[in-house]
Amino acid sequence: MSKRGKKHREALEKVNRMRLYSPQEALELVRETSYTNFDATVDTHFRLGVDPRHSDQQVRGVVLLPHGLGKEVRVLVFAAGEADKIAQEAGADYVASDDEWIKKIQNGWTEFDVAIAVPEMMGKVGRLGRVLGPRGLMPNPKAGTVAPEKNLPRLIQEAKAGRVEFRVDKTANLHISIGKVSFPAEKLLDNFATVVDAVTKARPSVSKGIFIRRIIVTSSMGPGIKVDPIQAEALEVLF
Repeated sequence: MSKRGKKHREALEKVNRMRLYSPQEALELVRETSYTNFDATVDTHFRLGVDPRHSDQQVRGVVLLPHGLGKEVRVLVFAAGEADKIAQEAGADYVASDDEWIKKIQNGWTEFDVAIAVPEMMGKVGRLGRVLGPRGLMPNPKAGTVAPEKNLPRLIQEAKAGRVEFRVDKTANLHISIGKVSFPAEKLLDNFATVVDAVTKARPSVSKGIFIRRIIVTSSMGPGIKVDPIQAEALEVLF
């Protein structure tokens, strides 16, 4: 088993692993303990009180972060005809309009962060489930990424502004990025509060007992910091 590096050990010494921090304290500590020489991503990890093996206990949704993700988001739109033109004018980075694009993606090309499709293209997009599904890139009506052409400008704009899709995994955990270490703590807190609110609203009606059981925030390669779920759920969304 490899040993942790000196910088990681020094960062870990600043964190009380037995303590539940307030959201404000935790996010300030995430920024303080980030030791990478690049602008690290700040991630939030939730442990939820659901059993994802049951279809009525799935947790999924979308959230628009008020301060974005702090990175350029590459958007691909599956569209043809007039929808192709609308997508290009709305600022899509790529528009997949024919079988050549489908073959390209089937061969492993996935140099985009968000995929959106008009309903008419889903027959072709369905062939890409094995490529896009495991990467979380498959357009889905429940996530709002399959929509009529009139909605494309709004969806593309939201994706580039910080629209994030989330879905619980098979171990009842949820992972959502909320920005960059370079963000002021106040902006990270706004994004965090918006995410907690969205996750809370996505609670299945059959879920009993405590829904959000654990929250951890961390930066790329940084130590995990436990957040008090009660204080997190009490935050007010300002945007």
